[in-house]
Amino acid sequence: MPAKQMTVCFSGYRPEKLPWGYDEDDPRCAALKERLRQAVTDACEQGYRHFICGMARGVDTYCGEITLALRAQYPEITLEAAIPCPSQPEGWTPEQQARWQALVERCDYETVVQDHYSAGCMQRRNRYMVDHARRLIAVFDGQEGGTRRTVEYAMRRGLEIVYVDME
Repeated sequence: MPAKQMTVCFSGYRPEKLPWGYDEDDPRCAALKERLRQAVTDACEQGYRHFICGMARGVDTYCGEITLALRAQYPEITLEAAIPCPSQPEGWTPEQQARWQALVERCDYETVVQDHYSAGCMQRRNRYMVDHARRLIAVFDGQEGGTRRTVEYAMRRGLEIVYVDME
């Protein structure tokens, strides 16, 4: 596994908490993706080479796909899928499941945090990512939930946090 000092993890909202929901054709979504692309590019320019994606719908997926797209410019970067449990995509639409599977298949590493779903497995996945990174790129505007808990944990662990505005 790459060194912690060269690692970035991501956190952000699922589509239900984004103003445009699932409409990735919305100009606001395109603008967020461009800001995320810039944050990942900046990390690459600063020497970061390993990225950890929590594989959730929404911001996690955007970040994973952006990281993979940047391999054309930075071929040495790696992407790790931090999967909370094997059943993570169950209950998603067939299209969402196919997108998740395609992202997992393109990752360099796959870490399954636990072998079954439990109430705390998403939080364990988030802690795993923070514990193995030096920087967190977060789409966070103060809303309650997993992203907030991840940001707070990252602050306690002393990670550098790069906030990316949602709008």
